Amino acid sequence: MSTLPPHRPDAAAELRSRNVRTAALLSAIAALFFAGIIAARYLGGLGAGMTILGTAVVLYLVIAIGRNLRSDK
Repeated sequence: MSTLPPHRPDAAAELRSRNVRTAALLSAIAALFFAGIIAARYLGGLGAGMTILGTAVVLYLVIAIGRNLRSDK
């Protein structure tokens, strides 16, 4: 007995679209982490890098929680 839904072309396209959005979000967060590391290196202080990294984490949480709440409707 399979728990997979029946194959539908529109379902496959929707799944691909969700995967692309998730990949884009994770890529943007990774780029922000690298920007934080580079900024900390150039500014010479740990504060700037930690601020950028903290902002990235908070942004990720806001987006993840927002997407989860929106999908329950």
